Amino acid sequence: MRSGRSRREWRIILWLSVAFAAISAYFGYSVGDPTPHSAIMGVVNSLVIATPILLFEVKGQRLRLLRRLRRQPLLVYFGFRVLFYIVVIIGGLVIVRLLVDDIPEVFNDTFRSSVVFSIAMAILANLVFEMGSLLGFGTLKNLLTGRYVHPRREQRAFVLIDMKDSTGLAERLGPIRFHELLNAFFRDVADAALECSAEIHKYVGDEAILTWSGNDAIAGGDCVACPFIAQDMIAANGEQYRKRFGVVPQFRASLHWGEIVAGEIGDVRREIAYVGDTLNVAARLLDATKALGHDVLASADLLERATVPTDLAAEPLPTLTVRGRAAPLAIATLRRRPAAP
Repeated sequence: MRSGRSRREWRIILWLSVAFAAISAYFGYSVGDPTPHSAIMGVVNSLVIATPILLFEVKGQRLRLLRRLRRQPLLVYFGFRVLFYIVVIIGGLVIVRLLVDDIPEVFNDTFRSSVVFSIAMAILANLVFEMGSLLGFGTLKNLLTGRYVHPRREQRAFVLIDMKDSTGLAERLGPIRFHELLNAFFRDVADAALECSAEIHKYVGDEAILTWSGNDAIAGGDCVACPFIAQDMIAANGEQYRKRFGVVPQFRASLHWGEIVAGEIGDVRREIAYVGDTLNVAARLLDATKALGHDVLASADLLERATVPTDLAAEPLPTLTVRGRAAPLAIATLRRRPAAP
């Protein structure tokens, strides 16, 4: 069965392939003869060129060669990508022309226009992927569509995940090795978020903030299960963690639900910010995990709306006094039920 990350990647490939095919069909119809044949040629060119580029951008980032190239100076990495794009674009156009048209007509004006257009589309795709990787594709979509140009009230669930003993690990491993550990840790958290249909709001130091919007998004219990799925992801990679870092990271988590105000914020650098008591309470609840000795704490506000998976148990705890909040907060600890004998 495909993972949430894999399903997400194939969805990105599918929708971008359809978008580029439509644009290429229009380009072929406009630049070539205004006939269905020209539009079909545009679609064929798009499939031959866009498919390997999209696979490279989405799936190829896991290859060891590309991970090594990413550690090289930017000009080296960029030069490799440009060379790959040029080979795929020109090679794809030539192959399609040789299969469909006569050889003497391969390098005509239409071919040269197609090369320029394909390179422009490849650059556009590259920008989309880089911006999507930096901001998150959900955030990028919201920024492009202007969903949060004007602040709006929303009901959201939040899960905050914070690595245990990060200060001690940083001292033991050193800053470079700790950064590598943190990156591997966040990748496993991201895999869990994708499995649970969560949006990764941001990373703050050694903490990840995941969020879901709407009642339907938490009714199935995905947000409740998410910290435990992250534990499973980390445990599955435990041997790799031990070989690379000599330790398997652990974390604490808090879960809360409530109203926030979401909107674009910033001038020189813009982002979508969530403002309100809900996220503050989730942060206070995360602080309480250490004081109370429980790794996963959830508010009653969230548990009243979410379905607790059958393999998990929610055990009520004494109410928590939260600084800045008049009423005490009803909370519970979440843990796995013992396996049946």
